[in-house]
Amino acid sequence: MSLEKKLQQGLRGLHVELHADVRAKLLQFLALLERWNRAYNLTAVRDIEEMLPRHLLDSLSVLPYLRGPRVLDVGTGAGLPGIPLALARPDCEFILIDRNAKKLRFVRQAIHELGVKNADTVHTAAEQFQPPLPFQTVIARALTAIPDMLNGCRHLCAADGAILAMKGVYPETEIAAVDAGFRVRDVVRLTVPGLEAARHLVILEPAGGNEQHK
Repeated sequence: MSLEKKLQQGLRGLHVELHADVRAKLLQFLALLERWNRAYNLTAVRDIEEMLPRHLLDSLSVLPYLRGPRVLDVGTGAGLPGIPLALARPDCEFILIDRNAKKLRFVRQAIHELGVKNADTVHTAAEQFQPPLPFQTVIARALTAIPDMLNGCRHLCAADGAILAMKGVYPETEIAAVDAGFRVRDVVRLTVPGLEAARHLVILEPAGGNEQHK
């Protein structure tokens, strides 16, 4: 089965519909990632067939939980989940930050080659980032323990926004350590086509945030 067919099958499994142009750019992104990975060591996953579920579909699995219009991808690494999400949600503005300049070089090149108009990068750590406006969604994929993530990102989340922590196995200990400044709104068990590993999305909101999301 071709990579394109596998992507279409995976998107159906996620109940995500994307235009053919977007699907083509997602596959182009994977090809760029595979090529750059040989020299830049962006990910431990070397095979493009394996990158499809582990990176692309995994990133897109959180689409239903994004709040816009401003989305921040913290510790984006190789542009994950930020670039796939930006391609899928052209109505939102994405900022992808990382402290690793080498990886951000790839991300900038990918954004340029793919023509992603709604994404930009900032070379910084979350703790030091001072944007002009907060974000409705702050997301991180397997970045750090949730309490540490909150310590670095709390100032970046809008009062009516959410912090999304993409995790593997259910992070019971991390959830128990969430401080009083945030509440766990939900923990969603994600099913990613072609990926057998456990995946969970922890959705956190400022404790004094907008009550409409309760």
